[in-house]
Amino acid sequence: MQRGLLLLFVLALFSQPFCRAAAYTFDYSERCERASKAFLSLRLEEGATLIQQELKQSPANLMAVFIADYQDVLPLVFNGDKRLLESRKGNLDIRLNSIENGSQQSPWYRTLKAGLFLHWALVHLRVGENYKAAMHFRKAYLLAKENQKLYPQFIHTNYFLGVGETVVGTVPDEYKWIASLFGMRGNVNNGLGKLTSFINHAPADDFFRTEALIFHCYLKFYLQSRQEEVWKFVCGNQFNTQNNALYAFVKSNIAINYRKADVAIQTLQSVQSMPAFSQFPSFDYELGSAYLLKLDERAAPYLLRYIQKDKGKMFVKDAYMQLAMNSYMQGNLPKALAYRQAIKRNGSLATDADKQAQRFAEHTEWTAIPVAKARYMIDGGYYTQALEILRDCSIASLAKASDKLEYYFRTARAYDELNNDDKAIEYYRITVQQGRNRKEHFAARAALQMGFMYERAGRKQDAAQQYQDCLSMKNHDFQANIDQQAKAGLNRLNL
Repeated sequence: MQRGLLLLFVLALFSQPFCRAAAYTFDYSERCERASKAFLSLRLEEGATLIQQELKQSPANLMAVFIADYQDVLPLVFNGDKRLLESRKGNLDIRLNSIENGSQQSPWYRTLKAGLFLHWALVHLRVGENYKAAMHFRKAYLLAKENQKLYPQFIHTNYFLGVGETVVGTVPDEYKWIASLFGMRGNVNNGLGKLTSFINHAPADDFFRTEALIFHCYLKFYLQSRQEEVWKFVCGNQFNTQNNALYAFVKSNIAINYRKADVAIQTLQSVQSMPAFSQFPSFDYELGSAYLLKLDERAAPYLLRYIQKDKGKMFVKDAYMQLAMNSYMQGNLPKALAYRQAIKRNGSLATDADKQAQRFAEHTEWTAIPVAKARYMIDGGYYTQALEILRDCSIASLAKASDKLEYYFRTARAYDELNNDDKAIEYYRITVQQGRNRKEHFAARAALQMGFMYERAGRKQDAAQQYQDCLSMKNHDFQANIDQQAKAGLNRLNL
């Protein structure tokens, strides 16, 4: 009897860990699917309710543990609130520890951990903690590489490898040794190929597919210069913005950067009644920026509301610069000066746009009003109106070299967008010639734009020459952003 009891005790003791491990699952249940759709539409309260119900009913469902991460990450990425980050950053370790209970024989074990690290890399990037962001990004990438070896047919691995290889492929040459040290290799075309493969093969309701679609749009738009393709996609049925504030934000943001201010305004107006619009000040910033591109007086209230509500510091200086330019172009110089002074006291220098705003604040001169108006009109997609403004402004009437340089560049941009290539090239070349050694970004941008034009025309050697010329210009505004686009252009040409 004693030996029998001892045997039962030993069996019970050693069976307990295996029973506990078996209880943990990676179940993308119907409620998990509904919660992820709510979160990724920025309906955060609905998502939180659903995922808490799932966790209460199935506390060992590790898929629900992962989806609950959106409740922290989305507000942090959008708002960049360091105080909120301080109160929630411990949730990453809690969720990682929960996933440790899952079976390491499941490909989801490493996939969900990689997803958490990628999420929090974006969070730390948003608040300017670039080192922490890089460490998390590396962990996500290495987990994906491990998964690739163990489960080569598991399609979700391509999501993380695709994002990782694409981003690392644009690392400046002077930092490549760091990526190499981290065991990371990059190539824009290969990375985007993996990302495309995942999107094409993943289930339509997969939450990682939704994340991948957004990455795919931005990476193709900025790194492959396939703006028209991306624009058609975000305007299509696969990217339905109805009742989806996240898609609406992405579409409007791309619209602003693709010179479609009217579409951006319409898209943002369509979700103004949703809670996300008031929860996230970034919507105010986008709408105010879009209104300014058509010189609409409604720009100021939205930009001011962004400044008042924003908990982070990114784009605050830029918002003040937009307010200053708005007042200046309306002829209210005292108000414009007050906003320009506010740039120095507020915000951060984490983005190129904010750095440009700081330089704007440190200068006492203003861009000539006709040139300034043309700049905004072109950026909004109003090319004919911009050319009319420029034609009414004699180049001889512009006293400053910077105004003349911008006059040439803006004229080139308008002709470029109106498909008058000969005139565009003529004015781009004048811009490069006169601005190569100046701190303004116009010459580098002109070379970049000529690279785009030659690439579209299939003139690879000419395109490569322009991208190299762009990279040769140093110490100008928007250096990082412009260099990244030129480098991506050279990667695409693969000469």
